Amino acid sequence: MKTTLILTITTLALSTSLYSQDLGFRKYSHVKSFYKQIATDTIAIAKKNDLPAAAILAIAGLESGYGSGYVAQITGNILSLGAFKGDAELPALYLPYSKSKKQVLFDPNIINKLPKSDLVYKKRAKSYKRDYRPSPYAGTHNQLELLKYDDSLKNKAHYMCINDFATRWITLKSNIPAFRNAKKWLLNLTSKNKEILFSMNANQGFIERIGGVPHSFNYRKTWPKKVELIMKKTRLIDLVDDMANKHMSFEEAWRD
Repeated sequence: MKTTLILTITTLALSTSLYSQDLGFRKYSHVKSFYKQIATDTIAIAKKNDLPAAAILAIAGLESGYGSGYVAQITGNILSLGAFKGDAELPALYLPYSKSKKQVLFDPNIINKLPKSDLVYKKRAKSYKRDYRPSPYAGTHNQLELLKYDDSLKNKAHYMCINDFATRWITLKSNIPAFRNAKKWLLNLTSKNKEILFSMNANQGFIERIGGVPHSFNYRKTWPKKVELIMKKTRLIDLVDDMANKHMSFEEAWRD
């Protein structure tokens, strides 16, 4: 009896350990929170524009630090998209770095509570990224914390950013060859079967076509590998498939 009990406990412990490892990045609450905010809209936009949603989600996770980067928090620009002519851009900012929190701060509600000895101020260069805050705040130094305290405005900013990526960046009219070629490749790939957008081949192929080379989304050779790691470790292809094709809610798909 004792031997059986020990074997049962050992088996349960081993299976729990293996399951925990299998969770990958899904075990982190901030990763779940970020994707819960943007998954539904991303899937809808990607479907409308014949783009692989899992790849877009992975890119957003990398570029924004799962929404934690100060530029992404201020502007809602979770894909780190440059501004087009006429778009509001985030200007140069004079912001403090908190030694205790180990991060750049922009929220006066937090800054004013910390001792001056904890703060190291530095001028942050103009980012040239589109600022998705609404007028009259977009492109200004005012209300940098606006989106942090208004989920409705934050969700709208995220939607606009993802939609820009799908309709202004990855298009046949793009003046960037890597983006045009990626769009052509996708259109050819989906001409007979749009379900292929839920495959590893389509998502990985898209990522490797828009980055990792000069004059692309990100010229660093390591960029595609980092995006693909997020996509695989968070099982984003499964998440998108569960939500889009099996009609699961985000919570159901995340647990699946």
